[in-house]
Amino acid sequence: MFTYNIAVFIIAALGGATLAYLRFANKNIPMALALVHGVFGVIGLVLLILGFTSAGGRGIAAALVIFLIAAIGGFILFSFQLRSRPLPIPLVLTHGIAALVGFVTLLLSVF
Repeated sequence: MFTYNIAVFIIAALGGATLAYLRFANKNIPMALALVHGVFGVIGLVLLILGFTSAGGRGIAAALVIFLIAAIGGFILFSFQLRSRPLPIPLVLTHGIAALVGFVTLLLSVF
């Protein structure tokens, strides 16, 4: 049931890792990549919500809460992108770490 969810989050993570690399290298971040990363993140979050409502489970609930926290950070980062301001590195790290912890929590819950 959560296979598509995991696949979507992997794609989002690849985009996020690329975005983080570009930020750390002080390179220009393409708006298209930021949008694709965000869309896959939102799709993954929606799939996780749907999976939680049908399957439940404490581990899935924990992953959902952690991903929601990461999503809030992502929306804040996107607001910086829209204003053409440099992304704050501490927030980039916090967003990435939260998403990674959510992903590992999801994996441990599913497998």
